[in-house]
Amino acid sequence: MREISYSQAVREALREEMLRDPTVFMFGEDCGPYGGIYGVSGDLRQQFGEERVRDTPISESAIIGCGIGAAMTGMRPVPEIMQTDFFGVCLDQIANQAGQIRYMFGGKAKLPLVIRTAEGGGRGAAAHHSQCLEAWILHSPGLLLAMPATPYDAKGLLKTAIRCEDPVVFIEHKMLYRTTGPVPEEDDDYTIPFGVASILREGTDATVVAVSAMVPRAVTAADKLAEEGISVEVIDPRTIRPLDIDRICESVRKTHRAVIVHEARRTGGIGAEIACRIMENAFDYLDAPIARVAAWDTPVPFSPVLEKAYIPDENDIADAVRRML
Repeated sequence: MREISYSQAVREALREEMLRDPTVFMFGEDCGPYGGIYGVSGDLRQQFGEERVRDTPISESAIIGCGIGAAMTGMRPVPEIMQTDFFGVCLDQIANQAGQIRYMFGGKAKLPLVIRTAEGGGRGAAAHHSQCLEAWILHSPGLLLAMPATPYDAKGLLKTAIRCEDPVVFIEHKMLYRTTGPVPEEDDDYTIPFGVASILREGTDATVVAVSAMVPRAVTAADKLAEEGISVEVIDPRTIRPLDIDRICESVRKTHRAVIVHEARRTGGIGAEIACRIMENAFDYLDAPIARVAAWDTPVPFSPVLEKAYIPDENDIADAVRRML
């Protein structure tokens, strides 16, 4: 193991899969000579050439449409949509085409497509460049959804996604790119299966299910609560479809309480679905109503002060656990 950044872990996964399989290629806005809007592509263009690391016009529908066509004809494309905010431009291609083609063709057409994108606030980028819209994807059948929170998970899950025969939406939080963590050596070929949650901290008083950039904040909240004698179990689902509801409910049956944390807006967010699944599978074990910690039901503010208040933090998570107890 060595310590590397989240962005480096993503880049290593792309490099290793492109070396392993000549049908893998990536493309998107500024992912060529510029190295990606957040620097994730780095030097991949120099290593693999412009045929396999392509810049595209500013047309999200064209990017996804080309990816779908390439996947149907034997390639393994990894198109990049710069922000999840731009899913609105190409949602027809993602939801109606990529998500349903295999079903519409009776399983005869495979679609090994990985749509990489970044989401989230924290950079003062305002309403059109800061949203978390994973709920759109969860509501669209046929699409797998991965939201890694650590460099280890980002690399292992992306390698799994690229080898998958079904379309995957792979969401990277932009505020995680500079975070670091242990990852196996670059020549170690490891993958992480979809649908297996990670228990980051064990506890007995409450279960906190957190996704993406909320995961480290949930761990910080658990550490703070531990000083008060409150034992919190922190679970990162890692993938939302498939969702490891068995491991989540196993934890809830032990702690008898559940708090779900995501940065997306509260109403209609993935926390509502996870809460309902817990109710369906572990209702009799709950000693308190399930709580959600999420962003406000407003556009993301541009003001740094308002944006800080808008995005949930470790204090919000800790307060939710205290109220539940």
